[in-house]
Amino acid sequence: MGTSKGIRNSVGIQIICAGLASLSGVIACSANAQEATPAVAASAASAASAATTASAPVAASAPQDAVKGDAVSLKPVVVTGSRIPRSQKEGPTSVTVITSKDLETKGYRNVYDALAQQTQNTGFTQGADYGNTNTPAANAINLRGLGANHTLVLVDGRRVADYPVAYDGSVNFVNMANIPSEMIDRIEILNGAASAVYGSDAIAGVVNIIMKKHIDGVEVNVKGGTTQDGGGTNGRVQITGGKDFGALSTVFGIEVSRTNPIWSAQRDFMSSATLEGETPMSIWSRQNLDTGQYLGGPASCGALSGIHAFGGSVSTVNGKSGAYCGSGKAQPDFWTTQTGNTSENVYGGFEYRLNDKTTLFGTASGAWDQTSNNTRGPRWTSAAASTGYFFNQTTGADEVWSKRFAPEEIGGASVWDKHWNDASGNLALGVRGAIGDSSWNYEAAYSASGYQSRETIPILKSSIDTYYLGPQLGTTAGGVPIYAPNANRFATPLTPSQFGSLFSESASQDNSWTQTFSLSANGNLFKLPAGMVKAAGVLEYGTQGFSNTTDPLIYQGAYYNPNDTGTFSGNRKRYAAAVEFNIPLIYQLDATVAGRYDDYFYGGHSAGKLTYQLGLEYRPINTFLARGNYGTSFRAPDMNYLFQGKQKGYYPSTTDYYLCNQSGQPLNNCEFANVSPGANSVQSGNSNLQPENGTSWGYGFVFSPTADVDFSADYYNIRIDNLVTVINSDNLLRTEAKCREGQLNINSPDCQDALARVVRNPLTAVLNPGAINEILVNPINAAMERTSGFDLTGKWRFRTRGYGNFLWTASFTKVLSHKFQQYANGPVQDLLHSLQDPTNTPEWPDKLTVSVTWSFAKWISTLQVERYGKVPNAEQTGYLTPTALANLSIAHEFSKDTSVTLVVNNLMNTIKHDDSGGWPYYTVGYYMPYGRTFWLEFDHRFN
Repeated sequence: MGTSKGIRNSVGIQIICAGLASLSGVIACSANAQEATPAVAASAASAASAATTASAPVAASAPQDAVKGDAVSLKPVVVTGSRIPRSQKEGPTSVTVITSKDLETKGYRNVYDALAQQTQNTGFTQGADYGNTNTPAANAINLRGLGANHTLVLVDGRRVADYPVAYDGSVNFVNMANIPSEMIDRIEILNGAASAVYGSDAIAGVVNIIMKKHIDGVEVNVKGGTTQDGGGTNGRVQITGGKDFGALSTVFGIEVSRTNPIWSAQRDFMSSATLEGETPMSIWSRQNLDTGQYLGGPASCGALSGIHAFGGSVSTVNGKSGAYCGSGKAQPDFWTTQTGNTSENVYGGFEYRLNDKTTLFGTASGAWDQTSNNTRGPRWTSAAASTGYFFNQTTGADEVWSKRFAPEEIGGASVWDKHWNDASGNLALGVRGAIGDSSWNYEAAYSASGYQSRETIPILKSSIDTYYLGPQLGTTAGGVPIYAPNANRFATPLTPSQFGSLFSESASQDNSWTQTFSLSANGNLFKLPAGMVKAAGVLEYGTQGFSNTTDPLIYQGAYYNPNDTGTFSGNRKRYAAAVEFNIPLIYQLDATVAGRYDDYFYGGHSAGKLTYQLGLEYRPINTFLARGNYGTSFRAPDMNYLFQGKQKGYYPSTTDYYLCNQSGQPLNNCEFANVSPGANSVQSGNSNLQPENGTSWGYGFVFSPTADVDFSADYYNIRIDNLVTVINSDNLLRTEAKCREGQLNINSPDCQDALARVVRNPLTAVLNPGAINEILVNPINAAMERTSGFDLTGKWRFRTRGYGNFLWTASFTKVLSHKFQQYANGPVQDLLHSLQDPTNTPEWPDKLTVSVTWSFAKWISTLQVERYGKVPNAEQTGYLTPTALANLSIAHEFSKDTSVTLVVNNLMNTIKHDDSGGWPYYTVGYYMPYGRTFWLEFDHRFN
């Protein structure tokens, strides 16, 4: 496809150009007679801005004629968003570049952190540190708030396997958590749709992670850190290197890292769920369902206090329905707010020049990740797998017994950790070169990628019913199981050895893979009066598949009340052909035209689409570029949406708005709010889903009066029709409550749909009358989703005499609108301004990032501040104020090969509190509760 060829030269060219520009003030960088403007040169140089802040080393090697301002010839390179090599980074659609230097100096923990903090990433995501999520061992980004599955992620311009477990149990995505940062040359983000170039998925944007291709020598990087408030201690060792052996060029990288978890109990503000006056969570209760009274007493709570259960926080909770044992630490003691992780990554690559026109190339990488987290301790409820209650032959009443086990009973909270052992690998092989003596170049390549995730979770054995209730003595006429349990046994705390005999571990395995064959070419077609018409073309064939295999013991009755996550798999193949043209219409005006046809085949279905893209670049003067783009988009439905079997599970937590309203309790203290674990769910796939279609357009400009100053502004507008989505459970419950209470027309399509999906117990039920029994969800083709906004970026480099050099950069994204419509004739919902967001995951309406880098002698320091706009509180009754977070790095070079860097994340120790929705009292998923974090990094280069 030509991508890797351009990558070889890009960074060096950009650094040289930027260095020369920093001396001459205004300099033109070009690849042919049609010179690139200073605006373009300066913006291309921004990819190396951190490296050129202290420009003396670069300037020292600059030719004297270049210093005087003569044009420097730039070899064209391939920039993300086009398959035609070009001399300018800036094209009809803006591209954001994150350099390897940025990863070191701006306080980013890893690749995911760098991408998540970009201003275009306005959407909410459940990441590895989110807590109770389907994918705690993986991280996803959400450009433009359109979802994790609408951003195409590439490595060296090639597709990689999805994470084998669907994000939020629904959509497929690429994991950003296991890419070794030391081997990354740069990351390019195309800030717009590009289906006509890359095919399906490229709707919200494209992220292209470009790995290093040439390294001379060996570099060792050691990094370690911790948090100010405890937990999260981490360390990392990276070794990278490379060497040329005549016609053979090689590179390699090794990374080993470890991060300890952060437990909620280690943060004072969420160490107990009673800090804000919440009622202690029930940890031991007996309830007579015939009278509705709890039968607990001081003796049972006293026994738990005797073993210092939940840190000695157990107390008797008295109420109008009797007494039970409760504790405010039932959740914090078992909840990790940052996962624990150990990872090993290896990478290798080569290029072998057969002759002046032909090069063989290949790359291979492997990653092994071990992740652990904890989101709640073990909990037992009598006869949960059947009726949820039993007939007590001793008392002659229907009863329900419930118990949460304390860390002191099981041998420590970490005994109940969940574990993920993941392995992934990528391989790419190919040949590239020139076609004869023509201007045309070609590339033929094969790439393959695979991912395996093995999940191991602790689970109670089915024998626990017998342990507490004794043998079943039959059933009542109504089918309720009969027991004559020993109440003293239930009131006696367990020892760790006793608990060890009552639980086991359940293992499941998930796999995904993809492979692609591609043939591409690019070159000159013919010359027009304004310049040469250039073209590129590509043919692709690919296959893709996944499988989710659950523990077979689940179906053999080995476990207590297990979740049937289902065993299912699927695969598909695709064909694609694309062409692209760059046409100089007049001397100052260039047009880009691209077209592509994709065809997917799966399960007897076919989904094909022709997409196209148009772009204009206008340079009326040397310092100004105006641009615009329009394109159509296409996305084949996620394989998880298509092939998922009937999957039973439960939500991490749910709020029953109807019962809260009926009881008259305020939401922040309602017994039916934020219930964890939440309601049962039933989700299945839909093989009849239609592909998504959409349009994207935008316009903007780049202005660069000097090589030290540039500014850009771009407007974007993205629309998706036939959107594939699973209806959010929280929105269903909000809608259902309004329908039942008459706030919405009960005969409307939205009400009829919500009432059918939220299945409640009969009002005559013995246990939990009128409560949610299960929520039925499945993927559908919604009518549409659309969003619009603008991006602003700026850079200013200035120098002082005796005080060093400074580089100021700023990025700002403002979302102007974000709308969603479920049915073609239904209401259009405002996802941006409404507190009652139907997704329950509103995006940031604006994000601002400002950084200042100062370099002086052998010192370099960067201060970066990120400001996040207001988002609704957890209760969705008001807005939280905007929040700013700051990162600081200070580096010292002891020699040209040795440096030490101190990094402080969250410099002001800011933690965004939100008490409106109850524990954990912070904005989960938007801001992290870690507080101030320190890292010390040592780097040495062996030449």
